[in-house]
Amino acid sequence: MPPAASLSLPPSGLRRVLGNLAHLLGGKAAAGVISLVYLVIVTHTLGARDYGVLILVNSYVVLVGSVVAFSGFHGVVRYGALALTAGDTPDLARTVRFMAVVEFALGAVAVAVAALLVPLVGPRLGWTPDAMRLAIPYSLAVVATVRATPQGLLQVARRFDLIGLHQTLSPLVRLVGAVGVWVAGGGLTGFIIVWLAAAIVEGIAMWGLALVAWRRLLPDERLLGPWRGVPGRKPGFGRFILITNFDLTLRELAPNLAPLTIGWLLGPAAAGLFALAQRASSILQQPAVLLSQASYAVLADFAAKREFKALKHTVWRSALLALAAGAVVVAVLAVLGGRFLTLLGGGSFVGGTALLVLVALGRMAALASAPVAAGLTGLGLPQRSMAVALLTNLGLYPLLPLLLWRLGVDGAGWHAALQGLIATAILALLFRRDVRRAKLA
Repeated sequence: MPPAASLSLPPSGLRRVLGNLAHLLGGKAAAGVISLVYLVIVTHTLGARDYGVLILVNSYVVLVGSVVAFSGFHGVVRYGALALTAGDTPDLARTVRFMAVVEFALGAVAVAVAALLVPLVGPRLGWTPDAMRLAIPYSLAVVATVRATPQGLLQVARRFDLIGLHQTLSPLVRLVGAVGVWVAGGGLTGFIIVWLAAAIVEGIAMWGLALVAWRRLLPDERLLGPWRGVPGRKPGFGRFILITNFDLTLRELAPNLAPLTIGWLLGPAAAGLFALAQRASSILQQPAVLLSQASYAVLADFAAKREFKALKHTVWRSALLALAAGAVVVAVLAVLGGRFLTLLGGGSFVGGTALLVLVALGRMAALASAPVAAGLTGLGLPQRSMAVALLTNLGLYPLLPLLLWRLGVDGAGWHAALQGLIATAILALLFRRDVRRAKLA
């Protein structure tokens, strides 16, 4: 029988990451099945062009939300882990309150900006008159992006099961609403209203779930309490949250900017085809986001305790596992992708196989890079990931219009593949160098 001490050993970093990921994937798997049902209803009802308009309206608002609003996710997780390690729960409470105030304030600004710009943007994207009228109140969908602080608190509390549960809420609202619109014989207007309701539920629900984490971690702290002065109390805090927020903004920029650029240059039908290719390859994109979320809390804990060997081991094993899984998915899509797109969207989405495979390649690379980027942030070096995102999302963006002009909508696939592969290679090189430096410091 093993000695008693060995029974209390903590699980390996990879096991912890996979445990967190299992909770997230459980919710995502349910959400994926639900999303597949409503996606078939929407695409077959609207066709490529009107589906493209729906995607463009949503992408526009999400883009404004990601650029203007503020994410408190990394600040809460990193400094929350440090506060818990030090046993300083009042500091954790103050940090969460501060990030919540910042996120709410800039979220309100994002709603106003999105509404004001609709008359300028809508006509260039081919929106219908009904879509133009609804796009202004649809700016409230920014609420779906104003939920990073409570998500960070849930991660600090290790309630990944609740984060997984949350992922099913928006798809459920979309499914129920889509069925209702379909039965009633509705069209684009009805689906836009349903998408708005789902976004509002998605944002509000996360804050409600975070109360569970608050009661567990901070049972003696009031929700409304001191919040000012957090940057002054924590050296480097302000710089850290600004860099990580900018990094997240850049990462979310490309997925939302690409369909808007396609819609601007090629019209809503091309944007609809690209959006369906993105959705069909979301089996890779969503795990990339989830793997980053699942691994970051573990890696931040290793970094806080200066367990660099465990940090490096966990990052590389997670990345290789993600790459292997992604390669299998890409191979399947290369063989069955055309039939899959037609099954999902109907006859108006024929001819997107090459686009689907290229988008999937980019997302396979992003899946492998997710734990590497999380490792760099856990080391307190979010600027590395930000610089790479700046290069690939903005530096390579001028290639997108050129590729669209030469290759049509397939050019967007080549652009996505280049972005993912280049970003992954650079991040891997940076992590290898920086973890070595951290060990010597």
